[in-house]
Amino acid sequence: MEEHVGTLWHRVITHIADRRHPEAAVRLGDVAQTVGILFRALGGDGGLEVCAADAIAHGARRRFLERLAGAGEKVELAWRDERSLRLPSVIDYFAQPRLNRDLYLWLAALAVNQAPEGQEWLVAGQWMTRRTLARFPGLRPRYRRLVDAHLALRPDPLRLPAVEAERERSIHVALTDPGSVAELPPGKRPPLPVPLWLHPDPPSPGGSEKRSDLEQQPSPGKRRAEDLGERRRRRAERARMPDRDQGLVTIRMENILTWGEYVKVDRGTDEEDDLDRARAAAADMDRIAVAQDRKVSGARLRFDLDLPAEAEDDLVLDEGILLPEWDWKHRRLQANHCRIVEMLAFDAAPCPLPARLIRTAKRLRNQFQALAPARVWHRGQPDGQEVDLDAYLRFAADRRAGGGTAADALYRELRSGARDLACLLLADLSLSTDTWIDDRARVIDVIRDSLFLFAESLAATGDRFGMLGFSSRRRDPVRVHKLKGFDETYGAAVRGRIGAVKPGYYTRMGAALRYGTKLLTNQPAGRRLLLLLSDGKPNDLDQYEGRYGVEDTRHAVREARRLGLTPFCVTIDERGNDYLPHLFGSGGYVVIRRPSELPLRLPLLYARLTA
Repeated sequence: MEEHVGTLWHRVITHIADRRHPEAAVRLGDVAQTVGILFRALGGDGGLEVCAADAIAHGARRRFLERLAGAGEKVELAWRDERSLRLPSVIDYFAQPRLNRDLYLWLAALAVNQAPEGQEWLVAGQWMTRRTLARFPGLRPRYRRLVDAHLALRPDPLRLPAVEAERERSIHVALTDPGSVAELPPGKRPPLPVPLWLHPDPPSPGGSEKRSDLEQQPSPGKRRAEDLGERRRRRAERARMPDRDQGLVTIRMENILTWGEYVKVDRGTDEEDDLDRARAAAADMDRIAVAQDRKVSGARLRFDLDLPAEAEDDLVLDEGILLPEWDWKHRRLQANHCRIVEMLAFDAAPCPLPARLIRTAKRLRNQFQALAPARVWHRGQPDGQEVDLDAYLRFAADRRAGGGTAADALYRELRSGARDLACLLLADLSLSTDTWIDDRARVIDVIRDSLFLFAESLAATGDRFGMLGFSSRRRDPVRVHKLKGFDETYGAAVRGRIGAVKPGYYTRMGAALRYGTKLLTNQPAGRRLLLLLSDGKPNDLDQYEGRYGVEDTRHAVREARRLGLTPFCVTIDERGNDYLPHLFGSGGYVVIRRPSELPLRLPLLYARLTA
């Protein structure tokens, strides 16, 4: 009974103290695409990903009811860093949904400008506001509505202590007349945050430990990962696991007030997952400490660092090719930075097409045979099936006019035409392809079936094509698995290599694209298509994670286009629309929403691209 009454009291007091308007809430997931388009259209950095910001403790004065309910301690402020534009996951400050949506759009426009380093919070907010209104004067009415609505929610200076009242008046003036306040009066307590401004000093990731060679993701097993339902990049720090298996509890449980304190104790893990508790804990923590557990590390070691001996590994075809890599921070191309090692599966026995794909493959072959070029007459031949009347008439007229034309091109012959097209398919075989998409298949299974049907379809057209798989482990080596060369005939041997593909390591996409570009430019074709099949963003163990890998991939795509190639990306990443426009352009990619549809849609997409 006591617990029930306490729960009811908590709900009532929290509801009374809450000043938000959930009925008018606007979620980032509903406006992320619009916000991203606006941000880039106004001149924002196209490489930034729009994601949710962390809630941070503001430390400002709270009302009595908020302190009583334990509410209002944190706020989600917008900011930007080198890899993302972070906006509140939900905006429900105002009672009108229109104003909440306007705040998202205003923050996106504000983030286009970055205040000079070293400016005070109040000065930086005014500087960005003035800059935004000067560049985009059409936003003035929207900004005025937001300021009026926000000032109505801020504390009344008449009810605050003298020092805090003076600070609050300065903020009011700075919002209504940006640029008129030179500094914020000093005070012991920080003022209430201003959600109309960006956070000038955003939280940075903690922890100083580097990732070791052991830190690979374990195989997820035949289970799908539970999604928290929010697109948030959380702050985290790396921590070492305790040396001993058990720890002595020497604290009083009533002194534990928060999830945020990291205690270096190896706690036991239940076999059953408590998803609700895990979700609640993740939502409540300001910073998540990540450590390697011994049991999981053992499983990873068997998968990752138990590297097969040369007798068991794929056959290495050469000692490697050195390729450059783009350093976006220093704006330069680093020569000979990556080593490509081409490999061939040694245990890939020739095999027939899997029975489950025979019917689909037959239908695709019938459709793709229509793309095969028709037979055409080749004129002016030294010999052939028929006399070329046009060539003979020109020859006879020249002879009568006294010319000395040779009679060596007077025939014509009916031959098969040619589409003059070459295609190279690069398949991402990274560790993430070991993820299960449903109860029956993993991502790697879907990619394998897609390669089978793609090869069956292109073999029916007679187009020149090659297929490679790739994964990486830092910049040396980038493993490229040869599935089919341009000079090979598609058959049982190629099918055996496709059937032998398995998840590898990481995705150094820029290096793979440069190697594919090198191979494809050597093909004598009028049109050359570089097709990338992937399930996520470029990443690797080193600095390639994040913005570095995105910019290197973008540079590799631009290099391919300058050489006359047509790069195109096919992805099953549901968030591909966030970063692929920056990499491949608005018309250079397609997102397959249902991964199970990839095997059938990939050949049809090729037909559309080469029509």
